[in-house]
Amino acid sequence: MRKLFLLVALMAFSFSLFAQTVWKADPNHSYLGFKVKHMGIATVPGNFNKYNVTITSAKEDFSDAVVEMTAEISSIDTRVEARNNHLKSADFFDAEKYPTMYFKSISIKRDDHNDYKVTGNLTMHGITKMVTIEMEYNGTTKGGNGGQVAGFDISAKIKRSDFGIGGGFPSGVISDEVKINAYGEFSPKKD
Repeated sequence: MRKLFLLVALMAFSFSLFAQTVWKADPNHSYLGFKVKHMGIATVPGNFNKYNVTITSAKEDFSDAVVEMTAEISSIDTRVEARNNHLKSADFFDAEKYPTMYFKSISIKRDDHNDYKVTGNLTMHGITKMVTIEMEYNGTTKGGNGGQVAGFDISAKIKRSDFGIGGGFPSGVISDEVKINAYGEFSPKKD
């Protein structure tokens, strides 16, 4: 009987040790955006209105996290309809041919207590490149519905030329460097 009890206890401990939690971004308290320079002097912001981000982790501090993001290119929004339509065209993202942008992390490394470098593959415009993003874990608290809520801020810099976007527009007109900024509240996904 004692052996059976020890076996059951060991199995329960092992299951809890390796239990993965999938955290899903709350679209009402999250944002996925970018900034580019126009003519070298003005910052033009934009964002994606339709996206899905999940963070899967077994550890409370998210030090083993896997981050996945999918964004719909057709949801790009720069507050100017003509510019949005141009960005969706073959001159830039070619949303009809490449309707989604996708990121999945392959490693995470803690820089500081709550700061992480997350490296993964970013696919957009039919091209996949490895990128590293900065992720700040802002903590976990109890949300309005009584469940857990975790907060994150994310930033990164990429080159649009690496993904073949806007090749007909020199960096003096639209900067090659694109700054990505995102933030969000995440709750455990309910099945």
